[in-house]
Amino acid sequence: MRMQWDIMVVDDEEVMRESLAAWLREDGYHVDTSSSGQEAISKARTKDYAIYFIDLKMPGGLDGIETMMEIRKLHPEASIIIITAYATVDTAITAMKEGAQEYIVKPCNPEEISLLVGRIMKVKNLQRENLILRKKLTRQYNFEDILSKNGKMLEIFQLIREVASLRSTVLIHGESGTGKELIARALHNSSDRASKPFICVSCAALAETLLESELFGHEKGAFTGAVAQKKGKFEMAEGGTIFLDEIGDISLKLQLDLLRVLQERNFYRVGGAEEIQVDVRVIAATNVDLREAVQQNKFRDDLYYRLNVINIRIPPLRERREDIPLLTRYFIERLSHELGKEVHDVTETALKLLLAHNWPGNVRELENAVERAIVTCKSKILTEEDFAFLRHDLESGNGWTVPSNMTLQEVEKKVIAVTLQRAQGNIKETAGILGIDRSTLYEKIKKYSIPRPQEAGHE
Repeated sequence: MRMQWDIMVVDDEEVMRESLAAWLREDGYHVDTSSSGQEAISKARTKDYAIYFIDLKMPGGLDGIETMMEIRKLHPEASIIIITAYATVDTAITAMKEGAQEYIVKPCNPEEISLLVGRIMKVKNLQRENLILRKKLTRQYNFEDILSKNGKMLEIFQLIREVASLRSTVLIHGESGTGKELIARALHNSSDRASKPFICVSCAALAETLLESELFGHEKGAFTGAVAQKKGKFEMAEGGTIFLDEIGDISLKLQLDLLRVLQERNFYRVGGAEEIQVDVRVIAATNVDLREAVQQNKFRDDLYYRLNVINIRIPPLRERREDIPLLTRYFIERLSHELGKEVHDVTETALKLLLAHNWPGNVRELENAVERAIVTCKSKILTEEDFAFLRHDLESGNGWTVPSNMTLQEVEKKVIAVTLQRAQGNIKETAGILGIDRSTLYEKIKKYSIPRPQEAGHE
């Protein structure tokens, strides 16, 4: 395997450069040489070398440290060995500080060189094998960009394959952050509608009148500000799929309009008289119990049965903890590239901390936690300390006990206040964590006079 690794020798002295290259070639490595830092950098732009031997003192142009720094910008994973005839503590410190893996002293010992390179190559081979294995595992447990090896999730993947090309409506239930939109996209992409539009609408983000116009469009002059005809999301999704997120938040009037679309496959624009025919598959999602909402007369039972033809319940992350290491390493690989930071793994102790966390925000919270850890970390591997903010939350949660003189209402007030604080005032997220609808949460906040956090504008 080591024959696949290339080595670069950079030295302005031809005898030294060619001698070192010859020793390495005798060991079976492919070796290129450069007589200057500029030449080495130029070659590094077109080829990836596993190891660079760089002379510290090169007259004119770039010296060894400057050459190393430029090469590391191009190839952060490369191992760089500084060659020096002036071995001092200051030299070693400078070389290591700027990213050198080792430094050797002239005249070089061929046996020492062989042992050093062999040790580095052994590590690189292991790293390559681990990377290949991880990519293989990622492909094995990847379905339409959804990663999981959890049994319930694998059942969902199989169900998606079976029903993807049906016209039947699908109701997806899951807590905030579990990936409801990803499941909806997987359904669309696996169907014969994949080449047609996938339109996503957040039903909780708009007021009733705005949502009606958003879904069905409007005619010119239908209301103040309607200066031109506008197509709604249903028309835009023609032939494809419309995803109605947080369907439990729509008004009873809109529920009736939506029921008509599902039954008749037609609708009218706001202020319009023309009947619009549509061929659209409807996928809806909610983080509340719609059956309970039906019992409370907050959601139409006929619409619920129309939506709930195919039901998919996404388990929260705390019920699929075996996915945490898989997802964590996937997020590290993607986010480290996006953030421009050289981070490529996570320690076992850090994973234990992640496995112990309850993840009220589910996969989205895990992704945010990994991003925060990458931004603040000081090494190439995420450690337990990089996730200390989670450990603090865990310890705080485990250490809280109910005082003996606290009433049930006082407990409820405390739980709502703490959850609201952790969600930074986000009403939608708080309601999702607590398992209640937003109107109920608003009522309880008012009832208990619970102060809203400063960042409470995000609802």
